[in-house]
Amino acid sequence: MTDLTHDPGHKAAGERTVRHGAAEPLIRGGTAIRVGTASWTDRTMTAKGVFYPDSVKTPEARLRHYATRFSMVEADAGFYAIPDPQTAERWVERTPDNFVFNVKAHALMTGHATEISRLPRSIREALPPSLAAGPRVYAKDLPLELRDEVWRLFRNAVTPLHESGKLGAILLQFAPWVRPERSTPAMLARARDLLGDLPIAVEFRHPSWLEARLRERVWAQLREQHMTYVVADTPPGAPTSLPLVPAVTTSELAIVRLHGRRSELWGASDAPVVEKYRYLYDPAELEEWLSVILELSGQTEQLHIVFSNCYANYGATNALEMAELIAPMRNKKGPAQ
Repeated sequence: MTDLTHDPGHKAAGERTVRHGAAEPLIRGGTAIRVGTASWTDRTMTAKGVFYPDSVKTPEARLRHYATRFSMVEADAGFYAIPDPQTAERWVERTPDNFVFNVKAHALMTGHATEISRLPRSIREALPPSLAAGPRVYAKDLPLELRDEVWRLFRNAVTPLHESGKLGAILLQFAPWVRPERSTPAMLARARDLLGDLPIAVEFRHPSWLEARLRERVWAQLREQHMTYVVADTPPGAPTSLPLVPAVTTSELAIVRLHGRRSELWGASDAPVVEKYRYLYDPAELEEWLSVILELSGQTEQLHIVFSNCYANYGATNALEMAELIAPMRNKKGPAQ
């Protein structure tokens, strides 16, 4: 990538970063607006001199430092391997009372494949021999009881966050090949049943969900299951690019996720993940989102703006810049929710 505006390197991106941080929600129209990134542990972000001070070297220190700059974060590690409750307990201990986590659901919960070697031992040992011998598996190939066990283990893993008031939502980011069909209401109802009263957010990865003839029905199904619809910024011009159609489906939470705009790599199965999100939004591109933020704020108790362009300090830089853009619009007074 040779576009120095959108890939200038971490030093140039860091020079753009505002200094005050976004460790407290910004209140506008009764909505607590939280800004953060989709990771705090990406290797390009933890590299020396990129985002963390040289003295911040341990996982504990990194999370504590991150929480001095932002009031929320998205944890994506659970997508690759189901965490244990002790991990969530440590997250609770290492962050301020007013900090929240959105947690990305495990791959098997959203139509993706997962590496068998990263499954919990209890599930690996229960796999039929024909599946256990392979490198990867999809949920559709598992016996029903093992599919349910994945959801049960994940629910248990995030329970400490929920009990502490620090769980923003479980993010169900459905695979691009998951399309709307007659079984969609049952799919969403099953997710609600398996996750109980935990907050759920849904991000679609195929434009068919948001076709003009269908989107209102989809939003109604999300409202019926009390699930937050995620408004996503995806690179334009790709087969799985999404139209920008904001909507609110729960009164508690709205979420915006910004993925960068590397159209040439979006949806490419052979492209390294780190390269797909290697994109720094320019100021004009961030300002384009202010109208959406104005539309969503006031309709929900909280609005999360998540930058998933987590290459180096790109996401953190843009998150801080977005907070600076929103700050003049906030209420002069008002408690964070």
